[in-house]
Amino acid sequence: MSTIVLFSACKTETEKPSEVTSDNPFFQKWETPFGIPPFNNIKNEDYMPAFEKGMEENLEEIEAIVNNSENPTFANTLEELERSGKLLTKVSNVFYNLTGSNTNPELQELQRQLSPMMSAHYDKISLNEKLFERVNEVWKQREALNLTNEQLKLLEDTRKSFVRSGALLDAAQKTEISKINSKISELTTAFGQNLLAETNGFELILDKNELGGLSDGIIAAAAETAEEKMNNAETEADKEKYKDKYVFTPHRSSMYPFLTQSTNRDLRQELYKAYVQRGDNGNETDNKKIAAEIAKLRAERAKLMGYETHAHFVLEERMLKTPEEVFDLLMKLWKPALNRAKAEVADMQKVVDAEGHDFKIAAWDWWQYSEKVRKAKFDLDESALKPYLSLDNVLNGVFETTNKLWGLEFEEIHDIDTYHPDARVWEVLDKDGSHLGIFIGDYFSRSNKRGGAWMSSFKGQSNLDGKERPVVVNVCNFPAPVGDDPALLSFENVTTLFHEFGHAMHGILSNVTYPSMSGTSGPRDFTEFPAQILEHWASEPEILKSFAKHFKTGEVIPDALIQKLLNASKFNQGFANTEYLAASLLDMNWHTITADEDLKDADAFEKNALSEIDLIKEIAPRYRTTYFAHIFAGGYAAGYYSYVHSAVLDSDGFAAFKETGNVFDPELSTKLRTHVYEKGSTEEAMKLYTQFRGRQPEIDALLKVRGLDGSAE
Repeated sequence: MSTIVLFSACKTETEKPSEVTSDNPFFQKWETPFGIPPFNNIKNEDYMPAFEKGMEENLEEIEAIVNNSENPTFANTLEELERSGKLLTKVSNVFYNLTGSNTNPELQELQRQLSPMMSAHYDKISLNEKLFERVNEVWKQREALNLTNEQLKLLEDTRKSFVRSGALLDAAQKTEISKINSKISELTTAFGQNLLAETNGFELILDKNELGGLSDGIIAAAAETAEEKMNNAETEADKEKYKDKYVFTPHRSSMYPFLTQSTNRDLRQELYKAYVQRGDNGNETDNKKIAAEIAKLRAERAKLMGYETHAHFVLEERMLKTPEEVFDLLMKLWKPALNRAKAEVADMQKVVDAEGHDFKIAAWDWWQYSEKVRKAKFDLDESALKPYLSLDNVLNGVFETTNKLWGLEFEEIHDIDTYHPDARVWEVLDKDGSHLGIFIGDYFSRSNKRGGAWMSSFKGQSNLDGKERPVVVNVCNFPAPVGDDPALLSFENVTTLFHEFGHAMHGILSNVTYPSMSGTSGPRDFTEFPAQILEHWASEPEILKSFAKHFKTGEVIPDALIQKLLNASKFNQGFANTEYLAASLLDMNWHTITADEDLKDADAFEKNALSEIDLIKEIAPRYRTTYFAHIFAGGYAAGYYSYVHSAVLDSDGFAAFKETGNVFDPELSTKLRTHVYEKGSTEEAMKLYTQFRGRQPEIDALLKVRGLDGSAE
């Protein structure tokens, strides 16, 4: 899911090349359990020499392939290409994981320096004419080579990757592509680092008399945040600023509870506006021009490659093949979602009026008043759920789910290095007791971690040269424990945990030959499916009762509370779908501009795009342009719609389990593992889905699940 980001760097004549030393952990075989990186031995200064040596070795390996005097074969070209770059992959996996989850100024500076180097390096490979000629020669002979289905798919995907990187362009066009790639990488790095600075740059510092409506737990968390900031402050004046104060930030784990409970409307507005204005403040970390430049450069690159827009280029490799298909899917959901959202505003306004207030519902009121409506309609209080949803209990629940589906077992490992004290490690065992992989969970929000939740790998799976089992990580931003209590999650946090764990299972259950095809490789609008289908088990009563136990008393969650949760499952779906769809449509608008259009004013462009779909003022897109890291600092450009396309698959797929009357139906569970989780990108995505489901997906189940079929009116 990550994109390598690039920035221009140069060496002066007096600079010495980074020294290769034997004590650099990246130059040693890791004698750690299961090949987990020796995090405590890795220093910031180890990265650059390892990157430089990794790139050098990688190019030597490519030259060996190119200069092989034997005729090109699948073994001496495609398989050797799969084997290449191991040192570079080794250091990249550690470095880019840590720049997202545990960064520091030194790593950020290294990231900026590495941007142009990595961009130029990969362009040297993808634009290597002789290498492409060898791949192309094998491809021409493919029908006579008696290749397995997996080998044929690898051959076709590899050739296509070269072509889509510019292999068929002339020399001048290749040079231009390289320049564009380097500039885009520079800008995406800057976008992500600006966003982190913007998120960390705002603090709502409150006195005790400004905490009206907040629960004891939320107040205690804000006090701990203030204490942490005071302890980290460098001057006495800064320390005094936080003394006996309470701090809230634009991190969702801090902001959402405040917006839900605070009775001070002005403070709710201040915190909310700080969140939605990130990157749009006209300062040195403003992202407006950067986003517009990225979109423009992507359009120019697409034109060079012979495509109308960047979206046309991207979607050629997805399940939905054209922008028209994507817009059609999004607009099928837009009208019912927007109508539901308008009805939700009306319901909230009734509560405001009944309380005797003289104001109209605004965006910063949504969390508070939707919660009041939910309590009134469904008698469901989020605070009543949380005591049953401690992090350890929820982890037990997701472990239990995968045990019932596939017989997996999880054994926590305590005496092992991790990159941060919050990170925990489990060995994953198959039903026969054999080792499947390592799972790392890093769940709590902190200032040096980017926002959101994701899955990544420190080591991928392959069977090319013996069995290589994976080391995967889930990173989230949940509220940390307060005092002696465990970390207590909202039910939204629970579904996020199940979602990211689904991605982790996609990585851990992978069973393919070639590393480039393993795990979560494949089209973006399919790879969300294995994550999203696992979410459905989170609210199944059988699973809930197995893990949702009161953290103090051990009491199992009452049936009545489960029923309230299920009754409210379609609640606020107008808001949830509208904010998501608005962001998806904004993404598609940015990436259907053409190369001939002028550089856009980001604010004006966004305002026009949202006015065209009549987005109501009470809802902002889930991501505005200036903090839309998925598309401007990640791999989701022209692909944020993937979540809803995968939702069609996951709703339809889970309906198959419900139809059997057993959500752990053994036959379906086996098909899901065999045809989806194990297969990576070894077959076309639609074929994988139909092998599991028995037919192509239908949208009806999604409309029903989200209450957009009229059933929730």
